[in-house]
Amino acid sequence: MSQAIAIPSISVPYAQNGRSTRANALGMRPMQERAYQKRGEQYLLIKSPPASGKSRALMFIALDKLEKQGLKQAIIAVPEKSIGASFHNEPLSQSGFSPDWVVEPQWNLCNAPGSDGGKVGAVKKFLNSDAKVLVCTHASFRFTVDELGVDCLDDRLIAVDEFHHVSANPDNKLGDQVRQIMARNKAHIVAMTGSYFRGDAEAVLHPDDEAKFETVTYTYYEQLNGYEYLKQLDIGYYFYSGRYSDAIMEVLNPKEKTIVHIPNVNSRESSKDKIREVEHILDELGDWQGIDPKTGFHLIQTRDGSQLKVADLVDDDPSKRDQVAAALKDPQQKHNRDHVDIIIALGMAKEGFDWIWCEHALTIGYRSSLTEIVQIIGRATRDAPGKTRARFTNLIAEPDASEIAVTEAVNDTLKAIAASLLMQQVLAPRFEFKPKSPDNEPTPGFDYGEDGYNRDHCNLGVDPDRGLIQLEIKGLAAPKSPEAHRICREDLTELVTAFVQDKPTIERGLFDRELVPEELTQLHMGRIVKEKFPNLEGEDQEAVRQHAIAALNLVQESQKTLNPTQMENGKNTSLLDGVRQFALSVTELDMDLIDRINPFGEAYAILARSMDSQRLQQIEAVIAAKRINLTLEEARELATRALQFKRQWGRLPSLTAIDPWEKRMAEGIAVLQRNAKQEQHG
Repeated sequence: MSQAIAIPSISVPYAQNGRSTRANALGMRPMQERAYQKRGEQYLLIKSPPASGKSRALMFIALDKLEKQGLKQAIIAVPEKSIGASFHNEPLSQSGFSPDWVVEPQWNLCNAPGSDGGKVGAVKKFLNSDAKVLVCTHASFRFTVDELGVDCLDDRLIAVDEFHHVSANPDNKLGDQVRQIMARNKAHIVAMTGSYFRGDAEAVLHPDDEAKFETVTYTYYEQLNGYEYLKQLDIGYYFYSGRYSDAIMEVLNPKEKTIVHIPNVNSRESSKDKIREVEHILDELGDWQGIDPKTGFHLIQTRDGSQLKVADLVDDDPSKRDQVAAALKDPQQKHNRDHVDIIIALGMAKEGFDWIWCEHALTIGYRSSLTEIVQIIGRATRDAPGKTRARFTNLIAEPDASEIAVTEAVNDTLKAIAASLLMQQVLAPRFEFKPKSPDNEPTPGFDYGEDGYNRDHCNLGVDPDRGLIQLEIKGLAAPKSPEAHRICREDLTELVTAFVQDKPTIERGLFDRELVPEELTQLHMGRIVKEKFPNLEGEDQEAVRQHAIAALNLVQESQKTLNPTQMENGKNTSLLDGVRQFALSVTELDMDLIDRINPFGEAYAILARSMDSQRLQQIEAVIAAKRINLTLEEARELATRALQFKRQWGRLPSLTAIDPWEKRMAEGIAVLQRNAKQEQHG
């Protein structure tokens, strides 16, 4: 059996203060209470991680809109039928809220037979009835609006679950219909998502539309920090050579409650025979003892004599898979830890799948969508008695020099690194950056350490209740407009996502030995900000850029304080301590210093420790072979930076400068000058 090569895990400890699971007098947990406070908004966007209670939050809000805000009906659209179970009847009055949440059986179309397109008649019947709540799939909703028009939704609440399925791209039907509803301005919308970004890097909403939404944000950090039982989440990436079936037991622990997602049949890791792959995993686990006639679960006797119950969601036989799926959704077994031990899936058991006992989400082969990765990780982040640690593992085929499709292998490696960087950001506390000023005052609720607030230094404060890190940075540009303030407060993770998904950016950041970091932090992030927020003034675009890069690089710098040996022993330093240690290690924290950090430097260091030198050189060669010269767009941005340099220093940058960034700005001016001469002389 080949030995899997481990990339050190991202390992984040949490306080276990129990706050996120504690309900108020109306039965609302903190996220739900925060959302309910915004119940009067016409357009509400809830960004909150899996298991934080978005479905129940919608129930509270929808009932208020129906009972007190004069709306006729509520229509809830979910991406797939299985998620419709999240909106079954709830006796809210037992916890202090009134009325109860009731969905009449005929109006939960996720349980009805027939195709999505064939349910338009049922939706039309609902719209003409006195019934209050309907649950359907995104597809049924799209077909209905196509046939009946958006005016049929007037004076109604439209709730879109897993809102990242929407896109600002005009070709996205659901996104276009949301825009039509907003343009008509006669319906209310509640949008809910645990990952407000898309795997294809498309914007979810156009900035003008997004500005109309009131946003409620509840972070992963707040959620996990407030759990009662779960205290640590690990994210691990493992490369293997040969066949994954020979390496899987290096990372699959039969004693952990695990969801295994086998590779997509089109991926390099797949054997192209998914049934045989499941059989091989079952064989690796132990001796097959038969199938439980009630549940359809495989019964496996392990080498130590214990018995495992394994649910197979890969088999396409409808009778078998439907029985297994029904057994997994059995509400009577929700709190039974021993109901099932391992679930093997391909396209199922991702978003909306609720198995609180899952301790390990093991994904084989890279999923092309970062959104999908975040959703899969969410399967393991439920709080449950006795569950103190959870982990996500991605088992990925190592690039092989003998492979014809070596470029594809390199791309998978880059995507894995991008997912790692994104998850570090998603799991971190939120940052609140402030320009350093003599007039600054300490902010109530923030802890500034043993020595307290110091007016002579850049202070770092922590608000553990809200999961916030406040940091003063010298030379930081402050946002001016309300929209720029909102972006800096709410959307930094979305910008980081776009940044790490940009292939030329991550390629250069990892493998260009001559890279000047400012080319990434200023040029590339600057371009992304301009593309995503074209209506912002230039000063606000620069402020947003600086805030996004500060958030990304501070998280990366904090990782350097994590000692791999300590992490293996469960004694790793928290991200909060890492950021504090970095901030105190420099004489003064300023924006120039942060811009001079390569955001991918620590990722490369991890890769170098986990991959042999031959493989690493091969990847570098593939990247170097397609390196391109400075583009005109980059040259123009460099020239703009050069003018800022001149205002600060009284001269233009020099081509002979020792400082590599000053030299690069001068090269940008030279490229523009050469281009102008060429155009002049034809």
